[in-house]
Amino acid sequence: MDNKAKIREIFTSIQGEGPYVGTKQLFIRFCGCNLKCDYCDTDFEVSKSKDYTVAELVNLVNETGEAYTISLTGGEPLCSVNFLKEFLPQIKKYGHKIYLETNATLPDALLQVIDSVDIVSADIKLKSSTGMVIAPDIYEKFFAESVKKECFAKVVFDDRITDEEIDLCAELAEKYDFELILQPKMNGMEFSVTPEFCEIIFDKFYSKYKKVRIIPQVHKFINLR
Repeated sequence: MDNKAKIREIFTSIQGEGPYVGTKQLFIRFCGCNLKCDYCDTDFEVSKSKDYTVAELVNLVNETGEAYTISLTGGEPLCSVNFLKEFLPQIKKYGHKIYLETNATLPDALLQVIDSVDIVSADIKLKSSTGMVIAPDIYEKFFAESVKKECFAKVVFDDRITDEEIDLCAELAEKYDFELILQPKMNGMEFSVTPEFCEIIFDKFYSKYKKVRIIPQVHKFINLR
């Protein structure tokens, strides 16, 4: 039986988050996620998806045109790790650069595909903004592996962020030497926090760890997906 994955959509657009903001990417949005964040605004509903075999998706990617990178997004792409194990080595043969967007909570799945990934865009999920608690040892295991490639972590925050959460993020980033991208939580098209609060939070992070930047969701301001 052919290996298949449920794909919600495939489209070319401009990356709107993180240090690669403004670059052209081909986005492959996988269905399914192992988390349920309070702020999630992404439509990855399985009922709206289409099943693709590895060969079908490889052909479609190669027909779509050149982009800076192929962004595997979701949902959570690593929920489809069995598909990725077959798909990624095949698509890499054509010279594509792979950009993995992940919630950083599936380290065992990452281990199975990391050799075929070029850039890891990981999230550090704060209880204050997501409503969930992720065990620190999961992040330890994930980042120990992900930093073997180019890696950075996004931290979505609102006015409930705590000093303890800032300490946790800074300590983790310093231990594994990756950049932290602070991303103010959005309510639709509006920031959930004031510019003054953003500056306060930035200064708290910067006092503990220097490789930190604030980058909001730029694609929302230019009306892109």
